[in-house]
Amino acid sequence: MSTGNQSRRVTVAATQMACDWDIEANIARAERLARKAADQGAQIILLQELFETPYFCIEQDPKHFALATAPQENRAIRHFRPIAKELNAVIPVSFFERANQAFFNTTAILDADGEVLGFYRKSHIPNGPGYQEKQYFNPGDTGFKVWNTRHGRIGLGICWDQWFPETARAMALMGAELLLFPTAIGSEPPPSLPHESREHWQRTQQGHAAANIVPLVASNRVGIERSTQDPDGLWLRFYGASFIADHTGAKIAEAPQDQEAVVTATFDLAAIRAYRESWGLYRDRRPDLYKSVLTLDGDAR
Repeated sequence: MSTGNQSRRVTVAATQMACDWDIEANIARAERLARKAADQGAQIILLQELFETPYFCIEQDPKHFALATAPQENRAIRHFRPIAKELNAVIPVSFFERANQAFFNTTAILDADGEVLGFYRKSHIPNGPGYQEKQYFNPGDTGFKVWNTRHGRIGLGICWDQWFPETARAMALMGAELLLFPTAIGSEPPPSLPHESREHWQRTQQGHAAANIVPLVASNRVGIERSTQDPDGLWLRFYGASFIADHTGAKIAEAPQDQEAVVTATFDLAAIRAYRESWGLYRDRRPDLYKSVLTLDGDAR
């Protein structure tokens, strides 16, 4: 695409890995992948959701509340601040946040100088077999947000948020140039019928990228994780497949389903902006007709 604007090229990375109950080892593994991404030129590096531990929301057990920390006490945030500065990379860090008597599924946005730009608390909290997040997390109260980072204006949602088109549209309307979604998703646990949501998961987010004309990065985890209460009867297989979609929704990079990986892609944000403006998509919106979106039952009378 040829534009009259100066090129603004940025390389983004999606990473994925398996996690165990050794928190320091998980952080070290995430650092290794971040460094690999930076070696490949990545300036914005997305790590997966809640990578410090296995996905403890597989079960309801009050012992897991002990994993929550205030941001200033969180090991992953403290660890990655100097790394973000060293690598000159934006690195969002997902963690289990304790805020007095409230608990949130939160991501800290680390800019390329290592400073914390702010926090996003997951808005949509799922609850179902193997994904018992309502046991642990309050619904996020930050609202959707975007951040001006050294390498671009980013919007970030967390896992279940990515199934709601309103999440991506809100961030796009706020000027997000890239949409990021750290994730933990896999199979449905036994005895559920076999259900493979991987392609549905990807297509949903590809639609967000296409509908908003904004590239999207999604990072998932891999491996089989088991309940600490019923390890033989309750387990999930996280299917990886972390990917990057361009502003037309096309997948341009995808990780395998069963191993740790780093995938990267480079975008010219200035060219994409010109392309987006040429479509008239945002010009032709009719928010006066969308009142039903603000209701639960669709009745906007």
